[in-house]
Amino acid sequence: MIRRDFLKTSTLSALGISLLSATDTFGQFFSTDEKAIGTAKNIIFLVSDGMSNGTLTMANLLSSRMYGRESKWISLYHENKVVRSFMDTASANCMVTDSAASSSAWGGGVRVNNGRLNVNADGSFNTPILQKFKTAGKKVGCVTTVPITHATPAGFCIANKSRNNQAEIALQYLPLKFDVMMGGGDKYFNASKRSDGVDVYSQFEQADYQVVKTKRQMLALDHKKPILGVFDHDALPFSIDYVHDQKYQSTIPTLSEMTMKAIELMKDHHEGFVLQVEGGKVDWAAHSNDTPGLLFDQLEFDLAVEQAIKFAEKDQNTLVIITTDHGNGNPGLFGEENTDQKFDLLQKFKHSNDWVLNNIKPNDTIANLIEMIDDAQGYAISNEQAKNLLAHYEKLDGEGLYNVRKLPFELFGKIQSNYTSVNWGSMEHSADYVELAAFGPGSTLMSPLVRNTELHNLMLSATGIKV
Repeated sequence: MIRRDFLKTSTLSALGISLLSATDTFGQFFSTDEKAIGTAKNIIFLVSDGMSNGTLTMANLLSSRMYGRESKWISLYHENKVVRSFMDTASANCMVTDSAASSSAWGGGVRVNNGRLNVNADGSFNTPILQKFKTAGKKVGCVTTVPITHATPAGFCIANKSRNNQAEIALQYLPLKFDVMMGGGDKYFNASKRSDGVDVYSQFEQADYQVVKTKRQMLALDHKKPILGVFDHDALPFSIDYVHDQKYQSTIPTLSEMTMKAIELMKDHHEGFVLQVEGGKVDWAAHSNDTPGLLFDQLEFDLAVEQAIKFAEKDQNTLVIITTDHGNGNPGLFGEENTDQKFDLLQKFKHSNDWVLNNIKPNDTIANLIEMIDDAQGYAISNEQAKNLLAHYEKLDGEGLYNVRKLPFELFGKIQSNYTSVNWGSMEHSADYVELAAFGPGSTLMSPLVRNTELHNLMLSATGIKV
């Protein structure tokens, strides 16, 4: 009887917590350290989109074993330089958020339903935080490795009933005159690729923006006019493919390069700046169970973190926030037999799973496929594994959110796990509480457990801006 009552009470308590975390009635979580209010002039908000805790762990292990140094993020913990928290990431209608609702929680300060950008259930809008900071006189901007119109940057910038309206979002950016907007997404700006045939680039140029499309053009930018930089058709290449492709390196900037340039362009503004930085391809890799795509993009994100901290340490007026919007896939290193040796195989990889699967042809022979994977990733799959992979090119039935061609990402991830010891729990987002770290003035406003909406209030409080 006692056990039954306990289980009943526990179940109701758990249900209450779950329902509470998905609504807007939860209490205030951020600290009331009055001495920290108004102490930050600048904010750099870094998001490794879709980063499960296992991703952060394995990226640090890979960095330590491959380069002989910790990741910058983990070193900040090791050196006790940041305030560290856990963050509850739920949306208004689900304990498992998507990127639109999560970014809107930060951007608008209110939880909205998945798929929406700062639009409430009743159709009313919440003013995004970069619009608030721009009105207050600061320079503002976003850089990302996915389309600049994608959910995470958009949640800081605009309100729209659907994250999928990226062609519309491109036009919504136009009148905002945000100072730096850089990433991928040419198909949403290019007249020859848009379904309506509108030349959005020319509209930005006519509105006195600097429009750039190559790395060289980006590096030559000055701060005199607002900037739109679009460097690829859709998302930018995975980092592991980038470092093995001279064409990519000569034409497309990395996330850390975009971050450095954005800081350079905005750092001397007398009212300060606010910059969002997104490692968006971490999420895309997780949706595809693409271990090399995931870990090397996480390490590229870490280089952006390093640049932000380097600037903030010198500047002394910059709050740096480092986090993710949600977990994805929950990957991890498993097993106790030859695990180290298998994981070290990743050091030999030249290409992502995305690159491999997109280069397989339906009429490839088993021998050719085995040779191609061995050359790209350093291990030889079996004849049976190759046969199973090729069979899926006859029906193209693969899953995964960004898997337009329906390639067998899940199957390849499972095959690859035999050689790397990295396994996946899912191809979807998770409800996990996620890592959150803050460095610099205003960081003491953060409490050990943070609701995602509270970062909106924290940023305004840290800069002393009242709206």
